[in-house]
Amino acid sequence: MMKLKLLAVVVSVAFSAGCAQMAQSPGGEAKPAAPAAAAHKFTQWKNIVDYAYVKPHASLPRERSAGALVIDSRPAARRYDDGHIPAAISIPDSSFDKMTAKLPADKNRELIFYCGGFECELSHSSAFKADKLGYKNIKVYAAGEPDWAAKGELLSVSAEYIKKQLDAKANLVLIDSRPERPFAQGTIPGSINISDSKFDKMTDKLPKDKATPMVFFCGGLACDLSEKSAKKAKALGYTNVRKYTEGYPEWAAKFGAAPAAAAPAAAPAAAAAAPAKTGALDIQPGKEKGSISVASFERILKENPSQILIVDVRAAKEFALGSFPGAINIPVAEVEDKFATIPRGKPVVFTCATGARSGEAYDTTNFLDGKFNAYFLDANVKFADGKYTITGR
Repeated sequence: MMKLKLLAVVVSVAFSAGCAQMAQSPGGEAKPAAPAAAAHKFTQWKNIVDYAYVKPHASLPRERSAGALVIDSRPAARRYDDGHIPAAISIPDSSFDKMTAKLPADKNRELIFYCGGFECELSHSSAFKADKLGYKNIKVYAAGEPDWAAKGELLSVSAEYIKKQLDAKANLVLIDSRPERPFAQGTIPGSINISDSKFDKMTDKLPKDKATPMVFFCGGLACDLSEKSAKKAKALGYTNVRKYTEGYPEWAAKFGAAPAAAAPAAAPAAAAAAPAKTGALDIQPGKEKGSISVASFERILKENPSQILIVDVRAAKEFALGSFPGAINIPVAEVEDKFATIPRGKPVVFTCATGARSGEAYDTTNFLDGKFNAYFLDANVKFADGKYTITGR
């Protein structure tokens, strides 16, 4: 009888220990903790999420001011700078109390902390600190950066990392995935231009050694061209591919704008100094040749939008989230192939999120037919809740 009681106690203890290794998912459903949980010597945060949960919050295009804020709790110089989850910001746990200004003002906004995997305490520690500050929606991606990389996802580098490599004259190939027009206006020093829409035709510009470190970049978080090109490079067998998610806008803000070396000169704006007229329609030119001014575009949208055909050249998934009334969608990579299908009855205005892809669409159609009646909107455009905002460049 004593042996039976002892066995029952052992079973009960074992069962309790097993229950202690169950983590609560964001929805409250219990799921198994990490295999190495028994080795933990720290208190884990209560809400653990996985790769599938984090993926949408690290996919481009996106705005850092909306949705969950992904936070890297690892040291910046030794970990975050040379490889982090795209769109994540750096708040090292060791400096958390000094960097709370980087946290959102809205205490209800979702925060997702991560660090170096299941045995890394930093993300859990930061989660508890955020909780004490009053944040109410906190998650921890316990598998962290190692899991993200193991899933085949691209890692992003920081501007500081690139600057350090350039200063050291390291073997690093920087590839600007934007169209030729914005590249010519300024890029990161030493970069080569391989526009994503022309990637397949320009693979000869890629390094012959497929182990060469490469970093792709474009126009920031609103631009997914570098992500597309980086994935194409990986598909070709390149093994050391990363991206600089914040791209040239952040670089220019931190280190100053610089013209592209040996890049084609930008078309002079003076060539488009006079208004272009098509019947009763006056189109005021923008600063760049071929562009329409923001004021002119907005006036036409307000007074008589049927006078122009708006062709949104962003990706289909971006277009589905919102566009201008009456716009049609032809992704920039398809403009050349579908050029003959674009209606010719009225002026065409190409639009995108930053003016880069719309400018490339204009250049493409102008090359195919110099008399094609087209313009492009050279501006930053955002869509939300059925409304749009346009900020001139």
